Amino acid sequence: MPRAKQSMDGNTAAAHVAYAYTEVAAIYPITPSSPMADSIDQWAAAGQENIFGHQV
Repeated sequence: MPRAKQSMDGNTAAAHVAYAYTEVAAIYPITPSSPMADSIDQWAAAGQENIFGHQV
């Protein structure tokens, strides 16, 4: 089944990749990378798993 394409900004795209490959997220939220930290924080709080099947 083909995946749907989605437009997003660079910070959000980087957050998706970083979250998928990490087991621990230690982020110091500074501008302009704050949206990346916010996204990862929301996914971790929701219990989203990374590609290894672990919660971050």
